[in-house]
Amino acid sequence: MAISRADVLHVSRLARLQLNEGEIEKLTSQLGSILEYISILNELDTEDVPPTAHVLEITNVFRDDVVSASPIEGMEQMAPDFSAGHFRVPKVIE
Repeated sequence: MAISRADVLHVSRLARLQLNEGEIEKLTSQLGSILEYISILNELDTEDVPPTAHVLEITNVFRDDVVSASPIEGMEQMAPDFSAGHFRVPKVIE
């Protein structure tokens, strides 16, 4: 599948890119090469190949979330300003 200069200009307009003449010619050639390679890949028989999201088997290695008591009792003694169960910090948003 060949890509035309008009296609490159259309895509550049959608991407809000300003291209000079040299870049337009270079991208027309490069995108044409990419599309040629994709057409070669489309010739492969993938009928018996299952769709995958990743090439390797991935399993979740994280532990299950377990609700537990907060260890705030020890932290309140280290905080410079702690009152009524809250840590007070300097104001950062004005």
